[in-house]
Amino acid sequence: MAPSLSKLGVPEAVGLVDDDLTSSVTLDGSSFLANGHPILTNVPLNIIATPSPFLSSKKAKNTVGCFVGFDATEPRSRHVVPIGKLRGIRFMSIFRFKVWWTTHWVGNSGTDVEHETQMMLLDRSDSGRPYVLLLPLIEGKFRASLQPGQDDHVDICVESGSSLVCSSSFRSCLYMHVGDDPFDVIKDAMRVIRVHLGTFKLLEEKNPPPIVDKFGWCTWDAFYLKVNPEGIHEGVKGLVKGGCPPALVLIDDGWQSINHDDDPITDQGGLNRTAAGEQMPCRLIKFEENYKFKDYKSPRVGHGKGMGAFVKDLKEEFKSVEHVYVWHALLGYWGGVRPNVKGMPQSKVIVPKLSKGLETTMEDLAVDKIVENGVGLVPPEDAFEFYDGLHSHLESVGIDGVKVDVIHLLEMLSEEYGGRVELAKSYYKALTASVRKHFKGNGVIASMEHCNDFMFLGTETISLGRVGDDFWCTDPKGVTNGTFWLQGCHMVHCAYNSLWMGNFIHPDWDMFQSTHPCAEFHAASRAISGGPIYVSDSVGKHNFEVLKSLVLPDGSILRCQHYALPTRDCLFEDPLHDGKTMLKIWNLNKFTGVLGAFNCQGGGWCRKSRINKSFSQYSQTLNCLASPNDIEWAQGKSPIPIDGVAVFAVYGSKNKKVKLLKSSETLEISLEPFDYELLTVSPVTLLTGKSVHFAPIGLVNMLNTGGAIQLLAFDEDEQLVRVGVKGCGEFRVFASVKPRICRLDGVDVDFEYDDFMVTVQVPWPDSSRLSVVEYLF
Repeated sequence: MAPSLSKLGVPEAVGLVDDDLTSSVTLDGSSFLANGHPILTNVPLNIIATPSPFLSSKKAKNTVGCFVGFDATEPRSRHVVPIGKLRGIRFMSIFRFKVWWTTHWVGNSGTDVEHETQMMLLDRSDSGRPYVLLLPLIEGKFRASLQPGQDDHVDICVESGSSLVCSSSFRSCLYMHVGDDPFDVIKDAMRVIRVHLGTFKLLEEKNPPPIVDKFGWCTWDAFYLKVNPEGIHEGVKGLVKGGCPPALVLIDDGWQSINHDDDPITDQGGLNRTAAGEQMPCRLIKFEENYKFKDYKSPRVGHGKGMGAFVKDLKEEFKSVEHVYVWHALLGYWGGVRPNVKGMPQSKVIVPKLSKGLETTMEDLAVDKIVENGVGLVPPEDAFEFYDGLHSHLESVGIDGVKVDVIHLLEMLSEEYGGRVELAKSYYKALTASVRKHFKGNGVIASMEHCNDFMFLGTETISLGRVGDDFWCTDPKGVTNGTFWLQGCHMVHCAYNSLWMGNFIHPDWDMFQSTHPCAEFHAASRAISGGPIYVSDSVGKHNFEVLKSLVLPDGSILRCQHYALPTRDCLFEDPLHDGKTMLKIWNLNKFTGVLGAFNCQGGGWCRKSRINKSFSQYSQTLNCLASPNDIEWAQGKSPIPIDGVAVFAVYGSKNKKVKLLKSSETLEISLEPFDYELLTVSPVTLLTGKSVHFAPIGLVNMLNTGGAIQLLAFDEDEQLVRVGVKGCGEFRVFASVKPRICRLDGVDVDFEYDDFMVTVQVPWPDSSRLSVVEYLF
């Protein structure tokens, strides 16, 4: 009997396969074929392929995927099995270079595949081979990843995380899906897996928290563990005074009551451990805040003392502050919860064990400290009691949400708890229930979560997460040029990881500092990322010129409609250390596209030394071509129709010039290392009455220039164009003819007309309403 999709609560984008449809991926003899084209050869006899019973509702494509499994000779807790040879086909992949974080990797053979690969996309060919997605899955109590095998084989690694959980037969540990569009093939596959597993929800089914539309300030790089109420107050005050009021304040690590196992049980023991890594062996001893926040006394009558008084004061004094979030680790703190502490759930210190796959990842201070000191794990059956206790306290003192960090730790602790999948299910179910109860279901930023266990099991309600390793101000190992090359790494992590993670969570590109040498580089990427924008500036140390290109006077931002992704011509290239590839990313606003070019060359993953390192020989001036065709106009919830558009107005953020391009035409961009260019790409519309060609550009003082355009209407009878503008500053449009009159909110205003651009100065309207600019021809 076919499953009932309606009972599963499945989105309409997924349907059941008709009997007359055949799989687009087949196992023919010893070869996997995609639409008849070989992709993997020398497939072993124990590999089993099963057509998917589900497909995307775009049935015209007749795309039916394929589940892959195998039979082994004996039950084990970990199997590594070759699934076929890959030779001469370019691929891009996402793999874990750290326990917590993934990044982009390319190659053209099975030998080139990295360990702990979470997804892999094979390139299409001119002869008709489609794009092919290889997606390792969860099956039963096992979780899968890809890795390099012998003689160009691609191996699948299937592991339970417990020697007590063994199996020998698998039928759906890998899913293959094909398509002619690289972005659609990933999305369509995720919709199928959403139905197949039934353990998560897609981002398109959820709403991210309101902080994504606001400017924020995080305390981490400003204070590290020395964060305190007085410092936070001064930090917010400085940003408000400078004209960039934060709507989000994120109190990072340093507010909790923690200590080492050999410390007396007081809330001051762990706070003296402020050197790098010293706090990581500490464990949580109370749900309540430590003495720095507990001893806060409000100067306002009736507000009392403690964290609740501080949060109330902050929101009342600074009207822009709408959301206060705090940090906590998935298991309470880096070292978990201290055992035998009155008022806390019981816990047991577990010595973490790294899998063979994790042993291939980069050396990490946090992992070393955690393994050395163990983790105080609350039993999974008590996980909801733990989260409910913590979150109910936070809600009671006015906290609006949490940044949940150190997420991918459970897999190291799962030996006695039914394996990694079962332990993760218990914890993520408890976290989900608590977040629904206390933080509206979506008041979470997920962090250090880059693994398919979390994506497939932890995203039923969580809808916002970090998609890159931390913003590093400098190289933690003290290498001087790390101040620069690490910024390129960060950009690439975020852009490529979003291809995978953006189906589950809204991508968050992390904070940065506005005074950093690469601040503009970061600001440009955040402006078009489509995610939240927040900084970690030290108190009183801000570059307001940079910040005001991102933030409006009310603390809101000009956020894109989609999330930024690499352009097609970058997918299978190496923008970090091939010495030639520029990272290009695209996104959509309501009426315009945006294209960003970033020279990130100069450092990245070293396969031999298993670390990220400098490759300064590749840090040089780069040239690339940019085109309106680089933008995926048909993607997202609100695609921009371009059928019939003959030409686009392309505005450069650096040269402040506009150029007309047909969709297939290009312009050349040349960038120094760690420099950028942003192009606003606007479809040109013809007002037929007077043959006026018109395209809105936006607020050119803002990095996401076209994000300011919130309304666009053409009146052929009146020969008038009406544009609704969010924000203030210098607003430009392209017009082939000088307008007779420009009006701002119904009043005639002065304007400039130069180089086919009309410029109007739009003041801040003292509210969040739109300003309406009218152009009469």
